[in-house]
Amino acid sequence: MQLAPFSRTVGLALATLVITVGPARAQTVLAASSWLSPTHILSETQKEWCGELEKKTSGKVKCNILPRAVSAPPGTFDAVRNGLADLSFTVQGYTPGRFVTTQMAEVSFLGNSSEPTSVAFQRMYAKYPAIAAEHQGVKVLAVFTHGPGIVFNTKRPIAKADDLAGLKFRVGGGMVNEISKSLGMNVTLKPAPESYELLSTGVMDGTLFPAESVESFKLDKTVKYATSFPGGLYNTAFVFMMNQATYDKQPADVKKAIDELSGEYAARMFGRGWDKVDRRGMAFMQAAGVQFTQADPAFVKAVRDQTSAVEDKWAAAAEAKGLKDAKKVLAEYRAEIKKLEK
Repeated sequence: MQLAPFSRTVGLALATLVITVGPARAQTVLAASSWLSPTHILSETQKEWCGELEKKTSGKVKCNILPRAVSAPPGTFDAVRNGLADLSFTVQGYTPGRFVTTQMAEVSFLGNSSEPTSVAFQRMYAKYPAIAAEHQGVKVLAVFTHGPGIVFNTKRPIAKADDLAGLKFRVGGGMVNEISKSLGMNVTLKPAPESYELLSTGVMDGTLFPAESVESFKLDKTVKYATSFPGGLYNTAFVFMMNQATYDKQPADVKKAIDELSGEYAARMFGRGWDKVDRRGMAFMQAAGVQFTQADPAFVKAVRDQTSAVEDKWAAAAEAKGLKDAKKVLAEYRAEIKKLEK
């Protein structure tokens, strides 16, 4: 009789253990990594996507948002491929020469906002196997782009191509590097998070970014001038991805949930989020007194003339990677964007 209370205590403890341990064993926790700050729109969108996945799987899958990135931006693709993280995103152009077909989403004058360029990019990815072939080793959840690229600098207004001469610019890699060089710009390839230090110390005079980045990377005290172009001077391609082995070992219902949240669904999420912060970024720059110049038709024509060879070079390289009729695909991509913008 003296053991009864102890027995009841043990029984309750065992019952609690079963209740606690049982669901934990059934739950998959994805390690989600971001090389951007937790408040950057891409980090926030990845977290939002994770929340939707948890809800869609009734809690079977959730994300652990890691406190710091598992890799610097250029190593993120391989980090996910090798299992250092289950989930992340990166810029294909941060690893020069590795991704060629995706530079289609980075040429000049594509579109005026991120959502249509992102959804159209995802449609091209889904339609043309040569693009997917460059992403072997990971489960691609979506490809997307940021908003139209703007030229920012600390020195002077830029209203014509000649005004770019003599200034040093940070660029993120990929097609923007080729576009910048074709315009005679002095450019250095550096990841976006290094921009503040580069500009504030005078190592660089300017950078090429979408509107949101002035706020995201706290450049309002350094950037004084901005030049925008219809459709953007350039764009940047991104990939949102999952470790392939992590995806493969999920049960069928979880795979179905992941698939339903991937493709155009995820591309639209990232694009819509970026458009929101681009609008906020424009207002932020106006409040900070950044002087804006809208490229006039003569400036736009000069850029078109000087960058036409860049698109020709890309088409040849993309065809060498298996993308047939690359110029036709690029024209189809532009047409898809215009359709989505209506």
